[in-house]
Amino acid sequence: MSKLHELAKVAGVQIDWENANSEPQRVADDDLRAVLRALGHEADSEAGVARSLTAMQIREPVDFFTTAIGTSVELDGVQAGAEAELELEDGTTTSLVLNGTKLPAIDMPGYHRLHIAGRTITIAVAPLRCFGIADITPGERLWGPAVQVPSLRGDAPSAFGDFGTLGEAARAFAGHGADAMAISPTHALFPADPSRFSPYAPSSRLFHNILFADPALAGGASAAERGGELIDWKSAAPRRLTELRAAFESRDDDVKSKVAAYRSERGKELERHAVFDALHAHFFESGARGWHDWPRAYHDPDSAAVASFARDHADAVDFYAFAQWLAEASLEAAQGAACDAGMAIGLISDLAVGMDGGGSHAWSRPGDLLTGLSIGAPPDPLGPQGQDWGITGFAPDALRRTSFAGFIDTLRAAIRSTGGIRIDHVLGLRRLWVVPHGAKSAQGAYVTMPLTDMLRIIAIESHRARAIVIGEDLGTVPEGLRPQLSGAGLMGMRVLWFERDKRGAFRKPRNWDDDAIAMTGTHDTPTAAGWWCGRDIDWREKLGQPKEDADEARKERATEKTRLWQAFDAAALVEGSPPPPDRAGPIADAALAYVGMTPCPLAIVPIEDVAALVEQPNLPGTTDEHPNWRRRMPEATGSLIEQPDIAARIARLNKERRT
Repeated sequence: MSKLHELAKVAGVQIDWENANSEPQRVADDDLRAVLRALGHEADSEAGVARSLTAMQIREPVDFFTTAIGTSVELDGVQAGAEAELELEDGTTTSLVLNGTKLPAIDMPGYHRLHIAGRTITIAVAPLRCFGIADITPGERLWGPAVQVPSLRGDAPSAFGDFGTLGEAARAFAGHGADAMAISPTHALFPADPSRFSPYAPSSRLFHNILFADPALAGGASAAERGGELIDWKSAAPRRLTELRAAFESRDDDVKSKVAAYRSERGKELERHAVFDALHAHFFESGARGWHDWPRAYHDPDSAAVASFARDHADAVDFYAFAQWLAEASLEAAQGAACDAGMAIGLISDLAVGMDGGGSHAWSRPGDLLTGLSIGAPPDPLGPQGQDWGITGFAPDALRRTSFAGFIDTLRAAIRSTGGIRIDHVLGLRRLWVVPHGAKSAQGAYVTMPLTDMLRIIAIESHRARAIVIGEDLGTVPEGLRPQLSGAGLMGMRVLWFERDKRGAFRKPRNWDDDAIAMTGTHDTPTAAGWWCGRDIDWREKLGQPKEDADEARKERATEKTRLWQAFDAAALVEGSPPPPDRAGPIADAALAYVGMTPCPLAIVPIEDVAALVEQPNLPGTTDEHPNWRRRMPEATGSLIEQPDIAARIARLNKERRT
């Protein structure tokens, strides 16, 4: 093994990997050097590699360890047989003597502290599994819709859906037997920039999108406007900010008291985020998109320039702090509405895989994150050139160095106000494909993540919040990962379109995994009706796919449709001949019932499939070419699901879930 490869191995950069076709691949040495440089390791010369290897051998001992209940911990950098004091999270203290360098098993989950030889070591003790559906409703098979929050319409007309609209939708679905509602990410975006509305490229995952805040909770009001089939974010976002500003200006003493308490509780992180939003709005007027574009004096959140700005613009900072309080209070109200209406789980939040490198988290806590690298995906059949998602995420070394503080804070922010969480691209807990800035997507490499530690932390936080955990385990899944996730209590995702046997036939419902959730589709796949009529193929052709490729895709789709109808027929869900492409209601009926028949403890069906809609929320690989994250439901959720054909579709799903 060369010294460069040795350094890569020690640094957790994977030299060898397998592609989607299980073919062995090797990262080129020049690409390894670029990734290692971005991770902070000299790698351009033999001498630099040697220095990096030496530096890694003399790192400071780790002061954060994870373990499971009933399992001892092998400590690093402590003297064998040393005396220590264990301080449990509840304040109980115990004096002990180590057995060699092992800490005896601890039976209380939580974050405990070990005081030894002048060091304080955090011991995170996890339950054996995450909090699960069986902890809520043992033996039952539940279901719920998946919704894009801004797509919802409520009783009062509005330009886009918010958390108030979400609460209405939750009550409506609960009245039709739903026990959960999966929602699109609610992470904080860039309020001053209405062009950045993708929920998967947030400014910060530690806070919420203030545009979703319900002004009515603070005595404000929203303009009554019907809006069209697509959201016009360019005009709608500024109008909502104006409405939030009006609610801020008219807030009463009770609201002021609640906001003050919220600011005290959230502390420094909230203040920095509010200052960031104020700075972003200030410099956005001159064309700055992120903090990298600001004058250098403002790059450090602790700088005198930032402190001076915060003082001079205290009103703006106060407004953004108020808006964050209102957003969180509005989300809590929506969760309360879901549970009060009878949902066993309520809302399931969505945790995006990363965040914008020019956003609030990267500015306020740069030490948490990868720098000089973007997260993406290697070349595969869906993306032959690879993918660069243009976002950053947690750096593995930083997680350990900071005792996983950023990861813990992110989890808590995501599940504080909901009954569950879906972790997007959960494969990233094991490894992340990272691409050096300026390089092609295929010139990246996988970086190993501390999977075991992260799974244990998820289990701790899941039980504390009494929140179920779903992991989006689609795509090229590393061997052995799914069993490891299942063993930790994370439910995977099984999507109708991908559940096939070796011959390509759709798997029978009874053969689906019982440690995952069942889905008719996701926001990235065609709807049942759209798939049946080939709408996704039409879109690809419209956006430039060669006609011969589109024709081949339609030919293949015809074969797939025959297979799907055969699967539905074998499950006794359909009769007679398949319907024509423009009559897809029976396909949506059967698709919902099909996933309802599976042993999966939870079935999640996109609202687009509940309503048998043709268009999908997002078309992967596009930005402005397709109206991603802009589509709206045809009418208010309550009246939509009361329509006879939709109500009958839901009733059939309920019957299958309870059979």
